[in-house]
Amino acid sequence: MEENNKQLRSIFGKWWESSRKWFYPAWLLYELSARFYDYAIGVQNYFIEQQDYFTLYIGEIGTQTLAIFCSVVTFVICTAFLTIPACFVLYKFFKIKNLSDSRFEEKFKIYF
Repeated sequence: MEENNKQLRSIFGKWWESSRKWFYPAWLLYELSARFYDYAIGVQNYFIEQQDYFTLYIGEIGTQTLAIFCSVVTFVICTAFLTIPACFVLYKFFKIKNLSDSRFEEKFKIYF
């Protein structure tokens, strides 16, 4: 019975166990940054498409400045409040052997 109760190694090999705590957060940072960059471009495109409406109030240069400012703010807010905390939690999840003290986590981590 004790023979079957041992922790299995990762399916990616022994070298993977030490580097996964950095790989997954870095991958998440890249993916979310690319996604939030697309959101920022979408915000800028919205202001540019609605330029006729905004030009009446703040002018053409003001509309372009507002579009750039809002897109940068969108990217910074999403990165600061979503990406960085998520990457930190993912890093801690793989750094600490059994973070939640559950058997599910032990079984789940061996595949990653």
